[in-house]
Amino acid sequence: MQTIQELQAQLANGSTTAEKLAQASLEKIESTKNLNAYISVLNDRALERAKESDKRRAEGKSLGALDGIPVAVKDNMCLNGTRTTAASKILDNFVAPYTATALEKLEAAGAIIVGKTNMDEFAMGSSNETSYYGPVKNPLDESRVPGGSSGGSAVAVASGTVPCALGSDTGGSIRQPAACTGVVGLKPTYGRVSRYGLLAYASSLDQIGPFGATVRDCATLLGAICGIDPHDNTTSTRPTEDFTAKLGTGVKGKVIGVPKEYFGEGLDAECKAAIENMLKKMEAEGATIKEVSLPHISYAVSSYYIIATAEASSNLSRYDGVRYGYRSPEARKLFDLYAKSRSEGFGKEVQRRILLGSYVLSAGFYDAYYVQAQKVRRLITDDFTEAFKTCDVIASPTMPGLPLKCGMNESDPMAVYLSDIYTVSLNLAGLPGVSVPCGMAGGLPVGLQWIGKPFQEADLLAVAEATERLNK
Repeated sequence: MQTIQELQAQLANGSTTAEKLAQASLEKIESTKNLNAYISVLNDRALERAKESDKRRAEGKSLGALDGIPVAVKDNMCLNGTRTTAASKILDNFVAPYTATALEKLEAAGAIIVGKTNMDEFAMGSSNETSYYGPVKNPLDESRVPGGSSGGSAVAVASGTVPCALGSDTGGSIRQPAACTGVVGLKPTYGRVSRYGLLAYASSLDQIGPFGATVRDCATLLGAICGIDPHDNTTSTRPTEDFTAKLGTGVKGKVIGVPKEYFGEGLDAECKAAIENMLKKMEAEGATIKEVSLPHISYAVSSYYIIATAEASSNLSRYDGVRYGYRSPEARKLFDLYAKSRSEGFGKEVQRRILLGSYVLSAGFYDAYYVQAQKVRRLITDDFTEAFKTCDVIASPTMPGLPLKCGMNESDPMAVYLSDIYTVSLNLAGLPGVSVPCGMAGGLPVGLQWIGKPFQEADLLAVAEATERLNK
Protein backbone atom coordinates (compact mmCIF):
# COMPACT_ATOMS: atom_id res chain seq x y z
CA MET A 1 0.00 0.00 0.00
CA GLN A 2 1.40 3.40 -0.99
CA THR A 3 0.83 6.25 1.44
CA ILE A 4 -0.47 9.76 0.77
CA GLN A 5 3.03 11.11 1.41
CA GLU A 6 4.63 8.73 -1.10
CA LEU A 7 2.07 9.60 -3.77
CA GLN A 8 2.45 13.32 -3.13
CA ALA A 9 6.22 13.02 -3.55
CA GLN A 10 5.68 11.34 -6.93
CA LEU A 11 3.24 14.07 -7.99
CA ALA A 12 5.69 16.74 -6.90
CA ASN A 13 8.67 15.33 -8.80
CA GLY A 14 6.61 14.70 -11.91
CA SER A 15 7.05 10.93 -11.98
CA THR A 16 3.26 10.54 -12.05
CA THR A 17 0.11 12.61 -12.47
CA ALA A 18 -3.24 12.74 -10.71
CA GLU A 19 -4.85 11.30 -13.84
CA LYS A 20 -2.46 8.33 -13.82
CA LEU A 21 -3.11 7.76 -10.09
CA ALA A 22 -6.86 7.85 -10.64
CA GLN A 23 -6.59 5.47 -13.62
CA ALA A 24 -4.40 3.08 -11.62
CA SER A 25 -6.89 3.18 -8.74
CA LEU A 26 -9.82 2.44 -11.07
CA GLU A 27 -7.91 -0.45 -12.66
CA LYS A 28 -7.10 -1.87 -9.22
CA ILE A 29 -10.77 -1.63 -8.25
CA GLU A 30 -11.66 -3.61 -11.38
CA SER A 31 -9.03 -6.27 -10.68
CA THR A 32 -10.24 -6.75 -7.09
CA LYS A 33 -13.97 -6.91 -7.88
CA ASN A 34 -14.07 -10.33 -6.23
CA LEU A 35 -13.73 -8.59 -2.83
CA ASN A 36 -17.00 -6.68 -3.47
CA ALA A 37 -15.63 -3.59 -1.70
CA TYR A 38 -17.41 -1.04 -3.93
CA ILE A 39 -21.06 -0.40 -4.72
CA SER A 40 -20.47 2.43 -7.21
CA VAL A 41 -17.28 3.26 -9.12
CA LEU A 42 -17.11 6.87 -10.35
CA ASN A 43 -14.86 6.44 -13.41
CA ASP A 44 -15.74 9.52 -15.46
CA ARG A 45 -16.13 11.82 -12.49
CA ALA A 46 -12.81 10.74 -10.97
CA LEU A 47 -10.84 11.16 -14.19
CA GLU A 48 -12.35 14.60 -14.83
CA ARG A 49 -11.42 15.75 -11.30
CA ALA A 50 -7.94 14.29 -11.71
CA LYS A 51 -7.35 16.32 -14.88
CA GLU A 52 -8.40 19.44 -12.98
CA SER A 53 -5.87 18.58 -10.26
CA ASP A 54 -3.08 18.18 -12.83
CA LYS A 55 -3.99 21.54 -14.33
CA ARG A 56 -3.77 23.20 -10.91
CA ARG A 57 -0.39 21.63 -10.26
CA ALA A 58 0.94 22.75 -13.64
CA GLU A 59 -0.14 26.31 -12.78
CA GLY A 60 1.52 26.14 -9.35
CA LYS A 61 -1.85 26.21 -7.56
CA SER A 62 -1.86 22.81 -5.82
CA LEU A 63 -4.39 22.67 -2.97
CA GLY A 64 -2.14 20.73 -0.57
CA ALA A 65 -1.45 17.25 0.73
CA LEU A 66 -4.62 15.63 -0.68
CA ASP A 67 -4.66 17.27 -4.11
CA GLY A 68 -4.75 14.49 -6.71
CA ILE A 69 -4.96 11.65 -4.16
CA PRO A 70 -7.57 8.90 -4.85
CA VAL A 71 -10.01 8.39 -1.98
CA ALA A 72 -12.98 6.04 -1.45
CA VAL A 73 -16.03 6.95 0.66
CA LYS A 74 -18.64 4.82 2.39
CA ASP A 75 -21.94 4.67 0.53
CA ASN A 76 -23.96 6.30 3.32
CA MET A 77 -22.50 9.75 2.54
CA CYS A 78 -24.30 11.88 -0.01
CA LEU A 79 -22.36 12.96 -3.10
CA ASN A 80 -24.36 15.19 -5.43
CA GLY A 81 -25.44 13.43 -8.63
CA THR A 82 -24.30 9.96 -7.54
CA ARG A 83 -26.12 6.96 -6.09
CA THR A 84 -26.18 6.85 -2.29
CA THR A 85 -27.68 3.51 -1.31
CA ALA A 86 -26.56 2.80 2.27
CA ALA A 87 -26.23 -0.75 0.84
CA SER A 88 -30.02 -1.12 0.91
CA LYS A 89 -32.75 -2.13 -1.50
CA ILE A 90 -34.94 0.75 -0.33
CA LEU A 91 -32.38 3.30 -1.63
CA ASP A 92 -31.08 1.24 -4.54
CA ASN A 93 -31.85 3.96 -7.10
CA PHE A 94 -31.55 7.05 -4.86
CA VAL A 95 -29.37 9.78 -6.41
CA ALA A 96 -28.16 12.33 -3.86
CA PRO A 97 -29.28 15.93 -4.58
CA TYR A 98 -26.50 17.45 -2.44
CA THR A 99 -23.05 16.64 -1.02
CA ALA A 100 -22.17 15.80 2.59
CA THR A 101 -20.03 18.44 4.26
CA ALA A 102 -17.18 16.00 4.89
CA LEU A 103 -17.07 15.14 1.18
CA GLU A 104 -17.30 18.79 0.19
CA LYS A 105 -14.25 19.49 2.35
CA LEU A 106 -12.47 16.47 0.89
CA GLU A 107 -13.00 17.63 -2.68
CA ALA A 108 -12.16 21.22 -1.75
CA ALA A 109 -8.76 19.86 -0.66
CA GLY A 110 -8.34 18.33 -4.13
CA ALA A 111 -8.96 14.67 -3.25
CA ILE A 112 -10.32 12.47 -6.04
CA ILE A 113 -13.31 10.36 -4.97
CA VAL A 114 -13.07 7.20 -7.06
CA GLY A 115 -15.98 5.22 -5.63
CA LYS A 116 -18.61 4.56 -2.97
CA THR A 117 -17.83 1.55 -0.79
CA ASN A 118 -19.95 -1.39 0.31
CA MET A 119 -21.17 -1.59 3.90
CA ASP A 120 -23.64 -3.24 6.23
CA GLU A 121 -27.14 -2.06 5.33
CA PHE A 122 -27.72 1.36 6.90
CA ALA A 123 -24.52 0.73 8.88
CA MET A 124 -26.27 -1.95 10.94
CA GLY A 125 -23.89 -4.84 11.42
CA SER A 126 -20.39 -5.79 12.48
CA SER A 127 -19.51 -8.20 9.69
CA ASN A 128 -20.39 -6.46 6.40
CA GLU A 129 -22.72 -9.33 5.54
CA THR A 130 -26.04 -7.45 5.74
CA SER A 131 -25.49 -5.47 2.51
CA TYR A 132 -28.17 -5.75 -0.17
CA TYR A 133 -25.27 -6.02 -2.65
CA GLY A 134 -23.68 -9.00 -0.96
CA PRO A 135 -20.90 -9.40 1.60
CA VAL A 136 -17.47 -7.78 1.39
CA LYS A 137 -14.56 -10.26 1.54
CA ASN A 138 -11.53 -9.89 3.77
CA PRO A 139 -8.44 -9.78 1.49
CA LEU A 140 -6.31 -11.35 4.23
CA ASP A 141 -8.55 -14.41 4.60
CA GLU A 142 -11.68 -14.68 2.49
CA SER A 143 -13.24 -17.20 4.89
CA ARG A 144 -13.44 -14.43 7.51
CA VAL A 145 -15.41 -11.20 7.59
CA PRO A 146 -13.70 -7.82 7.08
CA GLY A 147 -15.65 -6.28 9.95
CA GLY A 148 -18.43 -3.76 9.71
CA SER A 149 -20.19 -1.67 9.06
CA SER A 150 -17.44 0.19 7.15
CA GLY A 151 -15.87 -3.01 5.83
CA GLY A 152 -15.86 -1.82 2.22
CA SER A 153 -13.77 1.24 3.07
CA ALA A 154 -11.33 -0.84 5.14
CA VAL A 155 -10.94 -3.38 2.32
CA ALA A 156 -10.54 -0.57 -0.24
CA VAL A 157 -7.42 0.52 1.67
CA ALA A 158 -6.19 -2.95 2.62
CA SER A 159 -6.39 -4.17 -0.99
CA GLY A 160 -4.49 -1.12 -2.27
CA THR A 161 -7.22 0.41 -4.42
CA VAL A 162 -6.82 3.72 -2.55
CA PRO A 163 -4.37 4.97 0.09
CA CYS A 164 -7.16 6.24 2.34
CA ALA A 165 -10.94 6.18 2.72
CA LEU A 166 -13.80 7.53 4.80
CA GLY A 167 -16.14 5.45 6.92
CA SER A 168 -18.67 6.11 9.65
CA ASP A 169 -18.53 4.78 13.21
CA THR A 170 -21.63 4.30 15.37
CA GLY A 171 -20.34 1.59 17.72
CA GLY A 172 -16.97 0.58 16.30
CA SER A 173 -17.70 0.56 12.57
CA ILE A 174 -14.35 2.14 11.64
CA ARG A 175 -12.09 0.66 14.32
CA GLN A 176 -13.35 -2.91 14.10
CA PRO A 177 -12.91 -3.36 10.31
CA ALA A 178 -9.52 -1.62 10.58
CA ALA A 179 -8.48 -4.32 13.06
CA CYS A 180 -9.89 -7.10 10.85
CA THR A 181 -7.96 -5.96 7.76
CA GLY A 182 -4.72 -4.68 9.29
CA VAL A 183 -5.10 -0.97 8.52
CA VAL A 184 -5.44 2.14 10.70
CA GLY A 185 -8.94 3.43 11.52
CA LEU A 186 -9.84 6.54 13.51
CA LYS A 187 -13.11 7.54 15.15
CA PRO A 188 -12.83 11.24 16.02
CA THR A 189 -14.46 12.91 19.01
CA TYR A 190 -18.21 13.32 18.54
CA GLY A 191 -18.71 16.73 16.95
CA ARG A 192 -15.24 16.94 15.40
CA VAL A 193 -16.59 16.13 11.91
CA SER A 194 -19.93 17.26 10.50
CA ARG A 195 -22.62 14.60 10.04
CA TYR A 196 -24.52 16.68 7.49
CA GLY A 197 -25.13 14.44 4.49
CA LEU A 198 -24.43 11.22 6.40
CA LEU A 199 -27.49 8.95 6.30
CA ALA A 200 -28.29 8.70 9.98
CA TYR A 201 -28.31 5.44 11.92
CA ALA A 202 -28.10 6.75 15.52
CA SER A 203 -27.58 10.50 15.51
CA SER A 204 -26.04 10.83 18.99
CA LEU A 205 -23.48 8.09 18.23
CA ASP A 206 -22.59 8.45 14.51
CA GLN A 207 -19.27 10.01 13.52
CA ILE A 208 -17.38 10.12 10.20
CA GLY A 209 -13.70 9.20 10.29
CA PRO A 210 -10.73 8.09 8.18
CA PHE A 211 -9.01 4.82 7.25
CA GLY A 212 -5.40 4.86 6.12
CA ALA A 213 -2.41 2.70 5.44
CA THR A 214 -0.61 4.70 8.15
CA VAL A 215 -1.45 6.87 11.15
CA ARG A 216 -0.08 9.91 9.30
CA ASP A 217 -2.52 9.29 6.44
CA CYS A 218 -5.43 9.23 8.90
CA ALA A 219 -4.17 12.45 10.53
CA THR A 220 -3.92 14.13 7.13
CA LEU A 221 -7.43 13.07 6.13
CA LEU A 222 -8.93 14.15 9.47
CA GLY A 223 -7.38 17.60 9.07
CA ALA A 224 -9.18 18.01 5.76
CA ILE A 225 -12.69 17.01 6.87
CA CYS A 226 -13.08 18.39 10.41
CA GLY A 227 -14.42 21.75 11.56
CA ILE A 228 -17.59 23.61 12.44
CA ASP A 229 -20.53 23.34 10.05
CA PRO A 230 -23.64 25.58 10.14
CA HIS A 231 -25.64 22.63 8.75
CA ASP A 232 -24.85 20.51 11.84
CA ASN A 233 -25.30 22.17 15.21
CA THR A 234 -23.56 19.29 16.99
CA THR A 235 -20.20 20.20 15.40
CA SER A 236 -17.60 21.69 17.72
CA THR A 237 -16.57 25.33 17.48
CA ARG A 238 -12.93 24.35 18.04
CA PRO A 239 -10.63 25.50 15.23
CA THR A 240 -9.19 22.98 12.76
CA GLU A 241 -5.82 21.60 13.88
CA ASP A 242 -2.75 20.12 12.25
CA PHE A 243 -3.18 16.57 13.47
CA THR A 244 0.24 15.59 12.14
CA ALA A 245 2.03 18.13 14.37
CA LYS A 246 2.80 15.73 17.24
CA LEU A 247 3.61 12.65 15.17
CA GLY A 248 7.06 11.33 15.97
CA THR A 249 7.12 12.71 19.52
CA GLY A 250 6.92 9.18 20.97
CA VAL A 251 5.48 8.05 24.30
CA LYS A 252 8.21 9.02 26.74
CA GLY A 253 6.58 10.45 29.86
CA LYS A 254 3.10 9.32 28.81
CA VAL A 255 0.90 7.50 31.32
CA ILE A 256 -1.02 4.67 29.64
CA GLY A 257 -4.14 3.48 31.41
CA VAL A 258 -5.00 -0.21 31.12
CA PRO A 259 -8.58 -1.02 32.23
CA LYS A 260 -8.63 -4.19 34.29
CA GLU A 261 -12.13 -4.95 32.95
CA TYR A 262 -10.81 -5.17 29.36
CA PHE A 263 -8.13 -7.81 29.89
CA GLY A 264 -10.06 -10.56 31.65
CA GLU A 265 -12.49 -13.23 30.53
CA GLY A 266 -13.56 -13.20 26.87
CA LEU A 267 -10.33 -11.87 25.36
CA ASP A 268 -8.52 -14.29 23.04
CA ALA A 269 -5.20 -15.39 24.59
CA GLU A 270 -3.10 -14.73 21.47
CA CYS A 271 -4.64 -11.29 20.98
CA LYS A 272 -4.02 -10.48 24.64
CA ALA A 273 -0.39 -11.57 24.34
CA ALA A 274 0.17 -9.37 21.27
CA ILE A 275 -1.28 -6.32 23.03
CA GLU A 276 0.66 -6.93 26.25
CA ASN A 277 3.85 -7.32 24.23
CA MET A 278 3.25 -3.91 22.62
CA LEU A 279 2.61 -2.34 26.03
CA LYS A 280 5.95 -3.69 27.23
CA LYS A 281 7.62 -2.05 24.23
CA MET A 282 5.87 1.20 25.14
CA GLU A 283 7.17 0.90 28.68
CA ALA A 284 10.68 0.39 27.36
CA GLU A 285 10.23 3.62 25.36
CA GLY A 286 9.58 5.56 28.58
CA ALA A 287 5.82 5.26 29.04
CA THR A 288 4.27 4.40 32.40
CA ILE A 289 1.68 1.62 32.44
CA LYS A 290 -1.06 2.14 35.04
CA GLU A 291 -4.09 -0.01 35.82
CA VAL A 292 -7.37 1.90 35.74
CA SER A 293 -10.97 0.84 36.26
CA LEU A 294 -14.14 1.37 34.23
CA PRO A 295 -16.64 -0.19 36.64
CA HIS A 296 -19.79 0.25 34.51
CA ILE A 297 -18.27 -0.92 31.24
CA SER A 298 -20.01 -4.33 31.42
CA TYR A 299 -23.29 -2.53 30.70
CA ALA A 300 -21.96 -0.78 27.57
CA VAL A 301 -23.20 -3.23 24.92
CA SER A 302 -26.68 -3.47 26.45
CA SER A 303 -27.13 0.29 26.76
CA TYR A 304 -25.64 0.85 23.32
CA TYR A 305 -28.09 -1.46 21.55
CA ILE A 306 -31.03 0.13 23.34
CA ILE A 307 -29.99 3.69 22.47
CA ALA A 308 -28.80 2.90 18.94
CA THR A 309 -31.91 0.95 17.95
CA ALA A 310 -34.21 3.55 19.50
CA GLU A 311 -32.60 6.30 17.42
CA ALA A 312 -32.56 4.05 14.35
CA SER A 313 -36.29 3.36 14.57
CA SER A 314 -36.88 7.11 14.53
CA ASN A 315 -34.33 7.96 11.83
CA LEU A 316 -35.46 5.22 9.46
CA SER A 317 -39.12 6.19 9.66
CA ARG A 318 -38.45 8.63 6.79
CA TYR A 319 -38.07 5.71 4.37
CA ASP A 320 -41.76 5.15 3.82
CA GLY A 321 -42.17 4.55 0.08
CA VAL A 322 -43.78 7.95 -0.41
CA ARG A 323 -41.19 10.66 -1.03
CA TYR A 324 -38.23 8.73 -2.43
CA GLY A 325 -36.72 5.27 -2.47
CA TYR A 326 -38.34 1.90 -3.09
CA ARG A 327 -42.13 1.71 -3.34
CA SER A 328 -43.84 -1.68 -3.34
CA PRO A 329 -45.68 -2.36 -6.60
CA GLU A 330 -48.17 -4.48 -4.63
CA ALA A 331 -49.46 -1.63 -2.45
CA ARG A 332 -53.11 -0.70 -2.98
CA LYS A 333 -53.91 1.16 0.27
CA LEU A 334 -51.93 3.67 2.35
CA PHE A 335 -51.16 1.21 5.15
CA ASP A 336 -50.04 -1.38 2.59
CA LEU A 337 -47.80 1.25 0.98
CA TYR A 338 -45.95 1.77 4.25
CA ALA A 339 -45.93 -1.85 5.40
CA LYS A 340 -45.06 -3.52 2.10
CA SER A 341 -42.49 -0.92 1.00
CA ARG A 342 -40.62 -1.17 4.31
CA SER A 343 -40.97 -4.96 4.61
CA GLU A 344 -39.66 -5.48 1.08
CA GLY A 345 -37.14 -2.64 1.15
CA PHE A 346 -35.38 -3.29 4.46
CA GLY A 347 -33.24 -6.35 5.17
CA LYS A 348 -33.65 -8.65 8.16
CA GLU A 349 -31.05 -6.99 10.39
CA VAL A 350 -32.47 -3.51 9.80
CA GLN A 351 -35.99 -4.76 10.50
CA ARG A 352 -34.76 -6.45 13.68
CA ARG A 353 -33.24 -3.20 14.95
CA ILE A 354 -36.24 -1.06 14.00
CA LEU A 355 -38.51 -3.44 15.91
CA LEU A 356 -36.26 -3.43 18.97
CA GLY A 357 -36.00 0.36 18.87
CA SER A 358 -39.76 0.79 18.56
CA TYR A 359 -40.23 -1.58 21.50
CA VAL A 360 -37.89 0.28 23.88
CA LEU A 361 -39.48 3.61 22.96
CA SER A 362 -43.04 2.38 23.46
CA ALA A 363 -45.13 3.85 26.29
CA GLY A 364 -44.89 0.80 28.50
CA PHE A 365 -41.12 0.32 28.24
CA TYR A 366 -39.60 3.77 27.65
CA ASP A 367 -38.73 4.35 31.32
CA ALA A 368 -37.65 0.78 31.94
CA TYR A 369 -35.24 0.55 29.00
CA TYR A 370 -34.45 3.78 27.13
CA VAL A 371 -34.25 6.08 30.18
CA GLN A 372 -32.18 3.54 32.09
CA ALA A 373 -29.81 3.11 29.15
CA GLN A 374 -29.24 6.86 29.03
CA LYS A 375 -28.44 6.85 32.76
CA VAL A 376 -25.89 4.07 32.19
CA ARG A 377 -24.43 6.11 29.33
CA ARG A 378 -23.74 8.92 31.80
CA LEU A 379 -22.10 6.51 34.26
CA ILE A 380 -19.82 5.14 31.52
CA THR A 381 -18.87 8.69 30.49
CA ASP A 382 -18.07 9.50 34.12
CA ASP A 383 -15.93 6.34 34.38
CA PHE A 384 -13.74 7.56 31.51
CA THR A 385 -13.54 11.08 32.98
CA GLU A 386 -12.33 9.61 36.27
CA ALA A 387 -9.81 7.31 34.58
CA PHE A 388 -8.33 10.17 32.55
CA LYS A 389 -7.50 12.02 35.77
CA THR A 390 -4.62 9.57 36.23
CA CYS A 391 -3.56 8.77 32.64
CA ASP A 392 -3.03 10.40 29.26
CA VAL A 393 -4.44 7.67 27.02
CA ILE A 394 -6.17 4.32 27.55
CA ALA A 395 -5.18 1.07 25.83
CA SER A 396 -7.64 -1.68 25.01
CA PRO A 397 -8.18 -4.47 22.49
CA THR A 398 -10.15 -3.39 19.43
CA MET A 399 -11.85 -6.79 19.24
CA PRO A 400 -12.14 -9.77 21.61
CA GLY A 401 -10.58 -12.13 19.05
CA LEU A 402 -9.79 -12.72 15.40
CA PRO A 403 -12.22 -11.72 12.63
CA LEU A 404 -15.31 -13.90 12.75
CA LYS A 405 -15.92 -16.65 10.24
CA CYS A 406 -18.31 -15.76 7.44
CA GLY A 407 -21.94 -16.71 8.08
CA MET A 408 -22.05 -16.09 11.82
CA ASN A 409 -24.38 -13.12 11.33
CA GLU A 410 -27.07 -15.66 10.49
CA SER A 411 -26.05 -18.53 12.77
CA ASP A 412 -25.03 -16.55 15.89
CA PRO A 413 -26.03 -12.86 15.73
CA MET A 414 -25.24 -12.36 19.43
CA ALA A 415 -21.58 -13.27 18.83
CA VAL A 416 -21.51 -10.60 16.12
CA TYR A 417 -23.06 -8.02 18.46
CA LEU A 418 -20.48 -8.84 21.16
CA SER A 419 -17.59 -8.30 18.74
CA ASP A 420 -18.14 -4.58 19.45
CA ILE A 421 -17.70 -5.01 23.21
CA TYR A 422 -14.55 -2.86 23.39
CA THR A 423 -15.63 -0.16 20.95
CA VAL A 424 -19.21 0.88 21.74
CA SER A 425 -18.31 2.65 24.99
CA LEU A 426 -16.38 5.34 23.08
CA ASN A 427 -19.46 6.21 21.03
CA LEU A 428 -21.57 6.37 24.19
CA ALA A 429 -19.03 8.74 25.76
CA GLY A 430 -18.24 10.65 22.55
CA LEU A 431 -14.50 9.94 22.84
CA PRO A 432 -11.89 9.60 20.07
CA GLY A 433 -10.39 6.18 19.40
CA VAL A 434 -7.97 4.71 16.89
CA SER A 435 -7.21 1.09 16.01
CA VAL A 436 -3.62 0.29 15.00
CA PRO A 437 -2.10 -3.12 14.15
CA CYS A 438 0.12 -4.26 17.02
CA GLY A 439 1.10 -7.84 16.18
CA MET A 440 -0.22 -11.11 14.81
CA ALA A 441 -2.38 -13.96 16.09
CA GLY A 442 -3.29 -17.00 14.04
CA GLY A 443 -1.65 -15.42 11.01
CA LEU A 444 -3.94 -12.37 11.16
CA PRO A 445 -3.31 -8.83 12.48
CA VAL A 446 -4.36 -7.82 16.00
CA GLY A 447 -5.78 -4.36 16.54
CA LEU A 448 -4.80 -2.26 19.55
CA GLN A 449 -7.33 0.46 20.35
CA TRP A 450 -6.06 3.73 21.80
CA ILE A 451 -8.68 5.86 23.56
CA GLY A 452 -8.09 9.58 24.00
CA LYS A 453 -9.50 12.52 25.91
CA PRO A 454 -12.17 14.59 24.11
CA PHE A 455 -10.72 16.60 21.21
CA GLN A 456 -7.18 15.38 21.93
CA GLU A 457 -6.77 13.57 18.60
CA ALA A 458 -3.28 15.00 18.02
CA ASP A 459 -2.00 13.43 21.25
CA LEU A 460 -3.87 10.20 20.53
CA LEU A 461 -2.37 9.93 17.05
CA ALA A 462 1.13 10.51 18.41
CA VAL A 463 0.74 7.40 20.60
CA ALA A 464 -0.79 5.47 17.69
CA GLU A 465 2.15 6.42 15.46
CA ALA A 466 4.57 5.13 18.10
CA THR A 467 2.67 1.82 18.08
CA GLU A 468 3.00 1.68 14.31
CA ARG A 469 6.75 2.27 14.52
CA LEU A 470 7.28 -0.34 17.24
CA ASN A 471 5.22 -2.90 15.29
CA LYS A 472 7.63 -2.89 12.32
